[in-house]
Amino acid sequence: MNPDELVATLEEAGLSPYQSDAFVTLLERGSASATDVAQASSVPDPRIYDVLRGLEDRGYVETYEQGSLQARACDPAGVLEDLRSRATRLESAADEIETRWTRPDIEDHAVSIVKRFDTVLTRANELVRSADHQVQIGLTPAQFDALEGALEAALAGGADVKVCLFPETADEPSLPSTERLARTCTEARYRRIPAPFVALVDRTWTCFAPNRHSANEYGVIVNDRTHAYVFYWYFNTCLWDVYDPVYSDRNEHAPITYVDIRECLRRVEPLLEDDRRVEAVVEGFETDTGNETTVSGTVTDVSYTGTAGGEGGSVPITQFAGKAAFTLESGSETYSVGGWGAIVEDVEAVRIRIDSAA
Repeated sequence: MNPDELVATLEEAGLSPYQSDAFVTLLERGSASATDVAQASSVPDPRIYDVLRGLEDRGYVETYEQGSLQARACDPAGVLEDLRSRATRLESAADEIETRWTRPDIEDHAVSIVKRFDTVLTRANELVRSADHQVQIGLTPAQFDALEGALEAALAGGADVKVCLFPETADEPSLPSTERLARTCTEARYRRIPAPFVALVDRTWTCFAPNRHSANEYGVIVNDRTHAYVFYWYFNTCLWDVYDPVYSDRNEHAPITYVDIRECLRRVEPLLEDDRRVEAVVEGFETDTGNETTVSGTVTDVSYTGTAGGEGGSVPITQFAGKAAFTLESGSETYSVGGWGAIVEDVEAVRIRIDSAA
């Protein structure tokens, strides 16, 4: 049901046209000033205060003062009970309100706390399906079944998809077949003990929920690169780095594509130590302007805060927790290339392709 249909149905439930429009606007915005509600809806400025107070009298919204009159949608339990007693179309409107509503803080925020895991799963489905660059997701086989279509769409759209599977309980689950994994991910790994659900999309969005058997059911939806970076390290250290692949479509020889600079550095550093010439193409953003850029050339050096691993061993991912970058020489230009959250480097890499290592 689109917003116009929802407004029309609420009118049938007894709200005035202005009340219906204002209420749907608040559902979409969470909390807003009276002025902002008027500007985002069809309610005239002189009428907005009467409209909001009328909605408050009916238990649809609550108002409060914060410099100016503010409003936010109330817990919709009472509204839902009333609407669900009506005809089929009103039942559809009630479900739509329940789907759209999450109780916001008084101030805008980048982190939403929701009460139901289904809300987290629904949002993860939407975000994964629209991923541009990368998806990192930890989930049970049952949750994999629910998100299989979204994962398949992300992979088909060119995103790099990492899947960590784990059981919901201590019992060993039946893992998806190789054919299903090939349609849905770039690489999959398996952790033998239960874990929370987590999905990271394009370095910005995170959906998180505890294991379904935990004492409390809740979820966290994050739209913020800094917060997402914390979940990125949780995924890498607890769900990924210490487990072996159960499926992988990654090349062993060039060309090899990476969306994580830390994985790239682990591969490139031994090549440079062997005096190999490493040619690379980097897609990303200029850190000073934010503009998209593509640069190519020869990797001449790598640098990271930690220390190298033992002889013949791979460097643990934790050694890249600080600075992680490489130098790329392209003709007369030299670029420093960093990863997620790069600030001092010239380029924040989103995708790195190693074309040759001769």
